[in-house]
Amino acid sequence: MSLAMISKPQTPAQGRKRSARRSNAAPTITDVAREAQCSPMTVSRVINGEENVREDTKKKVLAAIAKLNYVPNRAARSLAAGSQLRIALLFDNPSASYLSEFLMGALEEASRRDIYLVVQACEDAAESHAVIKKLLDGGIEGFILPPPLCDDQSVLDLIRSQGGIAVAVGPGKASGSHGAVLIDEFQAAYDMTRHIISLGHERIGFIIGNPEQVASGRRLLGYRAAMKDAGLAIDENLIAQGLFTYRSGMVAAERLLSLPHPPTAIFASNDDMAAATVAMAHRRHLDVPGDITVCGFDDTELASSIWPELTTIRQPIREMTAEAVAMIARVHKQKGRSARAKPEQITLAYQLIRRNSDAGPSLAASFSQPPGSP
Repeated sequence: MSLAMISKPQTPAQGRKRSARRSNAAPTITDVAREAQCSPMTVSRVINGEENVREDTKKKVLAAIAKLNYVPNRAARSLAAGSQLRIALLFDNPSASYLSEFLMGALEEASRRDIYLVVQACEDAAESHAVIKKLLDGGIEGFILPPPLCDDQSVLDLIRSQGGIAVAVGPGKASGSHGAVLIDEFQAAYDMTRHIISLGHERIGFIIGNPEQVASGRRLLGYRAAMKDAGLAIDENLIAQGLFTYRSGMVAAERLLSLPHPPTAIFASNDDMAAATVAMAHRRHLDVPGDITVCGFDDTELASSIWPELTTIRQPIREMTAEAVAMIARVHKQKGRSARAKPEQITLAYQLIRRNSDAGPSLAASFSQPPGSP
């Protein structure tokens, strides 16, 4: 995927202010996506000639490319000359909102550094091995690995055995990567739980993420530690298993809200499951946050596009992938030197974003009382 000129997303107001200034600027992949009314990912798939794009969408993208005269010339010339670093971003993540942020960070940084970027889905370990071997044979030198791929030791071993560069985005349990970019998952979940407690909640439900991912366990530990430090008993019935998917969030939320003594607040391990919890609460004619508080994690686009907007932990997803691209570039530059550089680990700051989905339990308290209570 030769991606040479990518601008950062802007608000409509900013777009109007800059329209005159941009009139003489080279069009970007974002401009093409806007013209074709699709995502930048779809544009890149069309540029790559991938099969998984609908014919009508492909025609719109090609028409937009022709209309805007979008040509990634600089990247193409560099690639032809053999001087361009080639990186692959592999993913196996069911959250479209998370993936969108993840991809944009990589695209922007790759464009800025004139790096050739390939985006490839891998649905399981067996497929990832075949994909990695093919990419390595095709000249890919660096791999960005989000969860759960950064938890798979065989994936890292394969990349390193072939002389590739592997960088994890998020806390992974596999060892041997050239570096990792992450946030403090434990502390972030601890802070969110303490925030909910500070509102007056004591019965706080928690929806766990995919059990195969390290981040899920760390967020659960943060929740447990915050409850313990506040002197609150942890009711295991208030902890439900999810998979980071919207559907799994619906199932988990339904179980929690069906308890004889349900929680007054639910903290879900990502925004998809939190949004599903809000939907399930509405389905049961409960007001959020009047009857129940709901909080999420990640601060993807979904968090601010539903009603009420979610209180959540802002994970700097875009910045994390941009840093991963930069890290691969640094490792690549150091390759061949006598002193082998130690793996980098960069921990970025998170932020608790309070919106409209949380409140004190004044109304929720009556909803949560066991049957027959005064």
